[in-house]
Amino acid sequence: MSTQRRVTAAQRADVGVGAGSVAEPSPARRSALPVMVQFPLVTVLSFVMASLGYSFLAEVTKGDLATVSRTQESWEEVAVLAGWRVVELALGWFGKLDSLDVAMLDLLSHGPHYYLLSTFYGVSVSTSLLALIIDIVSAAVPFYLLRPLSAVHSPSAAAKLHNRELLDVSTQLYTVALSTGIYTVVLVLSSRFLLPRILVLYFSSVLTVEPAYDASFVSILPVTIFFGVVASTFIFAPFATTGHAQEDDKIAAFDPVEASLGETVWWNVWGYTAKAKVVIRRTAVAVLVSAVSTYLSGSRTLHGVDSVGAAAFAGVWAFAALLTGVGLGFVGQE
Repeated sequence: MSTQRRVTAAQRADVGVGAGSVAEPSPARRSALPVMVQFPLVTVLSFVMASLGYSFLAEVTKGDLATVSRTQESWEEVAVLAGWRVVELALGWFGKLDSLDVAMLDLLSHGPHYYLLSTFYGVSVSTSLLALIIDIVSAAVPFYLLRPLSAVHSPSAAAKLHNRELLDVSTQLYTVALSTGIYTVVLVLSSRFLLPRILVLYFSSVLTVEPAYDASFVSILPVTIFFGVVASTFIFAPFATTGHAQEDDKIAAFDPVEASLGETVWWNVWGYTAKAKVVIRRTAVAVLVSAVSTYLSGSRTLHGVDSVGAAAFAGVWAFAALLTGVGLGFVGQE
């Protein structure tokens, strides 16, 4: 691993959830729109694309998804689901994520729901995949239109990144294998010891629980490898390529004897290097969206799902995302 060196001003920029800064846009990609209207436009475009996509899906699949979904009975329920979608988009936009980051985050947040539908509710795999693609595309395309790719995802900018050798194929295969292994173990053990009971007690419309009893490390691999690839790409690459920042010197020079009470509290709560903050933020966001989206999708859109069951199912995926972030954090530390 290369020795630490100071990053450039562009790499040092505060990128919120992200790491490595958003690449400087070319004139063709630079948005001429006022900053104040960009996020509202992203939101509107996302909702319009999702609406058109689901209308198309209903026609193509002849209402396959509608057979297990319930309509929202009040404006409050509609507001909760729509509001959370806006929050998801806001996390990406104000966290300075690019379109690829948003696509990966959307798979982590919506993938568990469609796994539930295709595995235990009898919804066809093709319908579930199409619905997931609609969710991902409707979130990522508006970002692609209004924001350039980050340095991590831009081949021309990647050569200037700190620790760029960690983006080679062998390292990425290793981190993908680690992430996939974590998701596989968590999901298989949950399927053996937790999910059957949860599904029977709290998911009254579930078609079968047999796949949970039959789950094995091999049978579930086609699902977990997708989550492994996405979680590794979303968390590890930005984390590993974050270099030394000026704020790291301040943290290293902290003296608890001379520090005030407020400075001591700050150092104990958030006294991490810029690199550590990237993996913490990205893991936290992955856990948050996995938990909340999976919970709301189960409790608000399916027939006969108790909130306790929805929370338990969401907790499995949030726990897998948390363990993955912790594991990747150990791998990428210097």
